[in-house]
Amino acid sequence: MDRLTNVIRPYSWGSRTALPELLGTEPTGEPQAELWMGAHPGAPSTLDRGNGPRPLDAVIDANPEGELGTETLARFGPTLPFLLKILAAGEPLSLQVHPDLARARSGFADEEARGIPLDAFGRNYKDANHKPELICALGDFVGLCGFRRPAETARLLEALAVPALLPLARVLREQPEAEALRAALTAVLTTDAETMATTVRQTTEALAQAAKAVEAGDLTGSALAELPASIQSSLGSYAAIGRFYPEDAGVVAALLLNHIRLASGEALFLGAGIPHAYLNGLGVEILANSDNVLRCGLTPKHVDIPELLEVVDFRSTDPDILRPVLLPDADGEELYSAPIDEFRLSRFTLGGAAPQHRRVSGATPQILLCTEGTAVLTDAEGSAITLHPGESAFVPAGGPDPLIGSAVADTRSTVFRATVSV
Repeated sequence: MDRLTNVIRPYSWGSRTALPELLGTEPTGEPQAELWMGAHPGAPSTLDRGNGPRPLDAVIDANPEGELGTETLARFGPTLPFLLKILAAGEPLSLQVHPDLARARSGFADEEARGIPLDAFGRNYKDANHKPELICALGDFVGLCGFRRPAETARLLEALAVPALLPLARVLREQPEAEALRAALTAVLTTDAETMATTVRQTTEALAQAAKAVEAGDLTGSALAELPASIQSSLGSYAAIGRFYPEDAGVVAALLLNHIRLASGEALFLGAGIPHAYLNGLGVEILANSDNVLRCGLTPKHVDIPELLEVVDFRSTDPDILRPVLLPDADGEELYSAPIDEFRLSRFTLGGAAPQHRRVSGATPQILLCTEGTAVLTDAEGSAITLHPGESAFVPAGGPDPLIGSAVADTRSTVFRATVSV
């Protein structure tokens, strides 16, 4: 086992307080968006086996079979196929989708053949991999995920009574689902910037007024009263998006998507083509090692509309909120089931009424992350690593099964386990 030293990414949308509160450190005054754990070359974790700190990707490069195991190496090559993060959103992230594996491979090959530099503003594909991801809330977490049913979105747009939104409502009512959603998103993203800026300002004001009316319970005679409670309760969040991005077409595009609230311990899996954005909250995120993002808005970064429209899945969805399921043949391990091979996320709860030690399979490479309490990892030789919230350890494949214990008997501890699917 190896204690990891991890990198915090200071993206502008990051919370200034959430990660310091978890880690027990003083805020810097700057945004602290993501704590990365893994071997991603952009910010690899480091470990020290007695010869000084070394990046985890370099450690794996030096002995891929010994660190990853034969099976993981054969399936995914000489790299850890997942990246684990703690994500702390203080402002909305960009509205985005990820390509499937085939699209990522073809898009990357095409841009490489055309000689587009990897760091070019207009580059879409930074690698040849897909980027499915799973987010698990550590407290209240708010986001957008997948298209809402067109008829329900049409009712919302009509209730806001912004003239520029009414043609979108008609499209959503009159065309078949996939055609309607494609046409609506295309119309939003291709409207000229000046016209859209006016629409965004009007929409944000209408959302703010609607949210106030809902909060005051003053809906008599209003079309807002006919909206589902789930949409009524989301109006304030949509208004907040408009305040953060006052002229961005993504504010209107966001109205096409389901608004999601996760409670602590609940999770959401995001596959290829699903438009989404995280709005606020702290969570554990795991994803395949990739930087491939196609953006729809809420960002100053590149938006490639034709490529985006080829990648988006234009079907409405009822987002499937995941809750951990206790595995029958594991020692207290609760799994967040996701249809992906590159990663697998589970958790252990210790202390209090729970047993004091849990045995963890050592068959695959893994990262163990403490998010609550104080956990102690013990290997077969009796060597131990103590983890506080936000601290993590790397366990290479193939060794004896380590034990996870709670350092304080009457205190709850939570440890997330990130590994590959077997």
